[in-house]
Amino acid sequence: MKIAIAGYGLEGESNYRYYSLDPTNEITIVDQKKPDIELPIGVPTIIGEDTFGKLQDFDLVIRTAGLAPGKINTNGKIWSATNEFFAKCPADIIGVTGSKGKGTVASLIARVLEAAGNKVWLVGNIGKAALNIISEVKPEDIVVYELSSFQLWDLEDSPHIAIVLFIEQEHQDVHSSMAEYVDAKANIGRYQSREDTLIYNQSNQYANHIATHSSAKAIGYPNRKSAHVEDGYFYYNEQKICSVSELQLIGNHNQDNAIAAIDAIWEYTQDVNAIKIGLRSFKGLPHRLYFVRENNGVRYYDDSIATTPTAVIAALRSFSGPEVLILGGSSKGSDFSELARELTSHAVKAIISGDEADNIVAACRKVGFLNFEIINNSSMDNLVLRATELAEPGGIVLLSPACASFGLYKNYIDRGEQFIKAVNKL
Repeated sequence: MKIAIAGYGLEGESNYRYYSLDPTNEITIVDQKKPDIELPIGVPTIIGEDTFGKLQDFDLVIRTAGLAPGKINTNGKIWSATNEFFAKCPADIIGVTGSKGKGTVASLIARVLEAAGNKVWLVGNIGKAALNIISEVKPEDIVVYELSSFQLWDLEDSPHIAIVLFIEQEHQDVHSSMAEYVDAKANIGRYQSREDTLIYNQSNQYANHIATHSSAKAIGYPNRKSAHVEDGYFYYNEQKICSVSELQLIGNHNQDNAIAAIDAIWEYTQDVNAIKIGLRSFKGLPHRLYFVRENNGVRYYDDSIATTPTAVIAALRSFSGPEVLILGGSSKGSDFSELARELTSHAVKAIISGDEADNIVAACRKVGFLNFEIINNSSMDNLVLRATELAEPGGIVLLSPACASFGLYKNYIDRGEQFIKAVNKL
């Protein structure tokens, strides 16, 4: 079979390894620019800006997640690692999507199921290529798959248990519209049957819309008939599980994340001790409200993953007391109006930088929030130093940008790591 590996980053490299196991496959690596990672020796390549639109001579085009299917022109079949994994996986798949919180919920599910004695594979958008482990998965195992809209874009199957978290305006720099973004997300439940389950954030209009397009049993959360919080305890229906203090993550939004995780695992275990152990053992993912250090009475938190306004709102609501907020970055097509209104209800000083600074400032001025500074073309060291000057003892400095990181940083991880280094220099 003639196969084009379209896009050669970490996922493309995984795709190449998987398809090269069959010696009858004729593989060509295709990308718009020379990949940053080393190409396999002796494998044909096609490199150039228009290459994805000229793939007529291939039976199969394996797109990397961030490559829109519509940008590929071929008379062969467009496929993906996610589609291949779903087609070949012998185990149950629990899929998690949403605009924010996917990695946290997927990790909580994995920790609880492992505490209950299950063999669990945590893969997908969280950074572990699914095809790398497909040969090791057994029917009795459980796969927890974090799914972005890019992975769901052309998915032709759905997981046994689908979780749809809060969805907001996101990736509008890649998707043609919000409708297309939500439609991609909807594939997580579109192919489910009545034997499957869809868990969804019932307070979110987009999650509700997706739930109506699935044939699965739908569970809106939180719900007193399933997982919820009551009097400081997690419950499932009338079953008391454990104190919310067992959850090691700050913020009410993380209690909601834990509720979604409990709903997902209930089919596999009702062991309240395992749930307690799982919740307690997970300390959080890097760059997600990650506590860096305390210096001179000021606590510093890295929330670089917060690339949307709603994620920043959730972060702000996780704290009380004076805050210095570092905002800004490159565009994802977001509307900052709601974030600006939220800022008016907090004792917060904002430092705004990056390509989106003008749009954030305009939204702030419109609602009367003027406690901000604009710092353009500045290094993370300088942003942190200025935030430290503005911070008060007992307060916090929070990197929660509401924007993408491209421009000054490689990605949100690089941005977060630079923040941590700057804080540790203080």
